[in-house]
Amino acid sequence: MNEVSIIGAIVIGIFAGWIAEQIMGRKHGLITNLVVGLVGALLGAFAANALGVNFGGFWGSLLISTLGAMLLLFLVGMFRGKRV
Repeated sequence: MNEVSIIGAIVIGIFAGWIAEQIMGRKHGLITNLVVGLVGALLGAFAANALGVNFGGFWGSLLISTLGAMLLLFLVGMFRGKRV
């Protein structure tokens, strides 16, 4: 998330968390989506930089953040297990 402001990061975090929630089949609230999106953005940015992937602007940041959020939800699901 090279070129976005704090407000932009929050908006991207909410969108990324919501998109990841929909794709992964989870049900969370707005605050959880924000947290998942922002932590996912950090995770996704770390992974993208480690792999040498360049991204920029709103759409690039949203894509990387969403992939990171999905990875985060996957990892949390592995450790928590399935709920009945």
